[in-house]
Amino acid sequence: MRHRRTISLLTWMVIVLGIVASGIGLFSGDGAEKGGSHPFYTSIRGEKIELYGTGIYKDDSLSAASQAIAQDGITLVAGIPLLLVSLLLSLRGMIRGRLLLAGALGYFTYTYASYCFLAMYNDLFLVYVMLFSASLFAFIMVFRSLERDGVLMNSQLPAVRIGFILLLIAFLIIMLWLGRIAGGWRQGTSPEGLEHYTTLVIQALDLAVLLPVMVLTGGLLVRRQSYGYLLAPVVLVKAATLLTSISSMMIGMLRAGVHVSMVELILFPIFNLAVIWCLILVLRNAQEPAPPAIPLPIE
Repeated sequence: MRHRRTISLLTWMVIVLGIVASGIGLFSGDGAEKGGSHPFYTSIRGEKIELYGTGIYKDDSLSAASQAIAQDGITLVAGIPLLLVSLLLSLRGMIRGRLLLAGALGYFTYTYASYCFLAMYNDLFLVYVMLFSASLFAFIMVFRSLERDGVLMNSQLPAVRIGFILLLIAFLIIMLWLGRIAGGWRQGTSPEGLEHYTTLVIQALDLAVLLPVMVLTGGLLVRRQSYGYLLAPVVLVKAATLLTSISSMMIGMLRAGVHVSMVELILFPIFNLAVIWCLILVLRNAQEPAPPAIPLPIE
């Protein structure tokens, strides 16, 4: 793997800063339970928004802070270990390690891009920026190495089935987000969940980047094209970690007494299980590169 030292340095930077950011986010508040007292803020749209009021997320809404704390928990107990294990496997020359590393770095890129652009400004802003930058450039270098070397899959891989699952998940999430936006248009109000924030950052990232890549990957897999084999494990690792975070976020929102759409409460855990199943199949069928041939001694 080219740029091994640079990738290692950037990944270790993400690991250390990720522990700092997620640890502070998880433990800096007073853990106010459901029914506790939270300050209110009147947004520019005239809506009264319940703020979290404590810790690093004190200026965020109760809903957004509950989601961020749940995501910090997933990052700390799953994202960081995945990043560490995948880095060690990739340094041993294992293709599965690089696939996992690219997906894990994609998760950190998406997560801290959303923290940079969505969360209310706090003392960790520069940490979020460094995490976003380091994970983005490390992801690009790992993905380019995979693109250059190629990813081969066993013929037993149910590529068409996995492709259709990705297409279905992408279609349903697109309809879900467009429905949320259209609901605001119909009622002449801001979309549900916007609260005192400026725009729908998560929906923008999903509709502009994540979901188009998922559609492209699904289409390539259905057609059994080789580039789909490269994108599939990266997209699936990213989707699995993200959907696990979303499932955790919804649990955190319910515990905080925040309303959660029943459709989202049912669909996202189902998507999560489906993506994890697809990821297991892809990793199981990824072919490790053959060891370099040892030249025979000349007699």
